[in-house]
Amino acid sequence: MIKLLHISNYALIDKLDLEFSDGLTIITGETGAGKSLILGALSLILGGRADSKAIRDTSVKTVVEASFDISGYGLKPFFKENDIDWDEHECLVRRELSPNGRSRAFINDTPVALNLLRDLSTRLLDIHSQHSNMLLSQPSFHLSILDSLADNNDLLADYRQAYQEYRETVALLEQTKQKIEKSRQDEDYIRFQLDQLQSMRLMPDEDQQLEALQGKLSNITELKESMWSVENELNSEENSILERLAIVAQRLEEAEPNLSDIEGMASRVRSSLIELKDIAQSVNAIVDTLNDDPAELARVNERLNGIFTLQRKHNVQSVNQLIEIQQDYEHRLGEIENNDEIIQELTARVDALFGKADRIAKQLSARRHDAAKRFSKELLSLASPLGMKNIAFDVEFTEMPLGPSGTDHVEFMMAFNKNQRPMPVKDTASGGEISRVMLCIKTIIARQMQLPSIIFDEVDTGVSGDIANKIGEMMADIATSIQVIAITHLPQVAANGKHHMRVFKADNDVETLTQVEFLDEQAHVLEIARMLSGKDLNQAAIENAKSLIKNNYNNKLND
Repeated sequence: MIKLLHISNYALIDKLDLEFSDGLTIITGETGAGKSLILGALSLILGGRADSKAIRDTSVKTVVEASFDISGYGLKPFFKENDIDWDEHECLVRRELSPNGRSRAFINDTPVALNLLRDLSTRLLDIHSQHSNMLLSQPSFHLSILDSLADNNDLLADYRQAYQEYRETVALLEQTKQKIEKSRQDEDYIRFQLDQLQSMRLMPDEDQQLEALQGKLSNITELKESMWSVENELNSEENSILERLAIVAQRLEEAEPNLSDIEGMASRVRSSLIELKDIAQSVNAIVDTLNDDPAELARVNERLNGIFTLQRKHNVQSVNQLIEIQQDYEHRLGEIENNDEIIQELTARVDALFGKADRIAKQLSARRHDAAKRFSKELLSLASPLGMKNIAFDVEFTEMPLGPSGTDHVEFMMAFNKNQRPMPVKDTASGGEISRVMLCIKTIIARQMQLPSIIFDEVDTGVSGDIANKIGEMMADIATSIQVIAITHLPQVAANGKHHMRVFKADNDVETLTQVEFLDEQAHVLEIARMLSGKDLNQAAIENAKSLIKNNYNNKLND
């Protein structure tokens, strides 16, 4: 529930700090005193549109801040999901308007987007006015009422998950059919391309190996001459490198006993001789393999030309990429050849998921029908004392294909006069009747579930006498379950209040400002007396006010 409301620099409000409690709080005041300004400020907390014209002093920002007790609202997942500091007892919501038109929103001092503020605030506060009565003409709202009364939250969550899986699988089936159909159309092309690739019998990295072999075969004469020269220099019959190194080693060995500075050098030369002899033998073996083979060179060139042609055709740079393309064609062709099995498997999965969603939808529908019977009976019993003694009400169910909320299309059908056929609410009810019906609905729902705090904004307009008494009693009844704040001009409604605030205008030397005073028991009586008598407050009005308050108090005790 809302505990504190701070408003500063907003229209005719310089600064207001309002403290709210549980039960029914009444707000009264003359027309134009500024009650609508308090609602306007609250609408900013709910994520409503910001108007820079509402900034009273354009040199400073406008601030609206509310503190809520959120115990028992189950909002921890919301805070964790959106990375906002969590306090299990209190939540602080703030909206700031700068003179330059910029608007900022905060939850627990964390800056948030406006839609996030709106998402949270609407779970905490419900402003019920003539405008919000338009909800009653929306079938989706009717369905949500029945789901609330049937306690369908968990079952509805299960259904939506099953329905989502069903829709996703249906989409996958359609995509697969389209893909297979396109593949069938391309089957001849795919087979032709695949045959070309498979006929080449490509091997990984084959192009690199062939290019190396091509370079060798193309330069065989130069390579043989180079190897012959190396072999001749190393191991010719006269004055070869090996022969001269053998002489060097011998000279070093002869001098070593008498010249310690060259100790070990002869051994090192001998090691080099061994290595060079091995190289000479290897070169000799290589020379034997270097034979002109024009046929092999032609084969290599032809193979490379075939590979390069495929690379250009498929716009790739290597044999490995060609192999990947070949594998993709093989996979696509395999899908074409096995498409019946794929479609059958997906179709069976769609049927199973449809069956699961349909079963849950039927459970939802059965619970909604039961809730509709209870709801109809309770609504009629509440509405009749509110001046709607001829009201007829029915919930019309129409079975629809599976949808996001099941298979039920629900619409409330009402008639307010004798011999009138029940029709959709939007076609048959006046604004006052719709307000009273909505009041009955919220009374029913509040008895069974945790709702946000409700603000009733003059929903009692156009009624008086005993009906006004009943409306006040109904608001007090709702307030036993949740916090209710009612803005009213009716003394019968105000007499039901547990707390009372009066909104008024006051002048200072330079301006007129909206102010609020909290009424004690005596002031509460005087305010209701004023509402009964108008400007001419008299003792009879005061006694009447006391009687009205006492009767309401006794009624609550009897209840």
